Amino acid sequence: MIFDPTVKIAPSILSADFSNFGQEIEAIESQGCDWVHVDVMDGHFVPNLTFGPTLCSAIRKHIKTVMDVHLMITPVDPYIKAYANAGADIITAHIEAGPHAHRTIQVIREAGCKAGIALNPGTPAGAVEHLLDVVDLICIMTVNPGFGGQKFIYSQIEKVKKLSSMIGDRPIHIEIDGGITVDTAPLVKKAGADVLVVGSAVFDGGSVENPSVYGENIRAIREATGG
Repeated sequence: MIFDPTVKIAPSILSADFSNFGQEIEAIESQGCDWVHVDVMDGHFVPNLTFGPTLCSAIRKHIKTVMDVHLMITPVDPYIKAYANAGADIITAHIEAGPHAHRTIQVIREAGCKAGIALNPGTPAGAVEHLLDVVDLICIMTVNPGFGGQKFIYSQIEKVKKLSSMIGDRPIHIEIDGGITVDTAPLVKKAGADVLVVGSAVFDGGSVENPSVYGENIRAIREATGG
């Protein structure tokens, strides 16, 4: 993957039809999404339980763009290789998930994936300052992780601005996860974000039988950012 700072829309399959992931992924890609975001939750680090490596491996063959795997689990290091083997292009772990974030990033890179680090709403931007020269992506949670459909936490916009300033000209993606709509997308784009994880704002109203709605939703968010 070559670094590209233009806005990317990454629909979260957490909002897709669980009984039809393959066709859902093909539908959103045909309608113009840039990445496919996979939210992995363990019922421990966050209060929900979602997708294991086997599911990721099964959907990989349907993904033609980028498989963006967000690990909301602890411990995280023992499972990185399994998700890499399942076909992840990017693996993001939480800085709050363990005491050795730098080691976690090394494990992700050794597994052959781009490395991301995520921050919960209560974690300041400065927590990742010592990692800026070793990561490819920083994910700012703009909701408390665990469930889709939550309201955007506006205080995180200032965090995105601080992070963007800290990054400077480094080739690091700033990803926003949670509460992205046509109203909040331009705010985080202006603050410095370039990857927008979108759940219900893409999937609501559409289906694999009516995928044009997905396209309309994706285009509306992209246009809201000026992209």
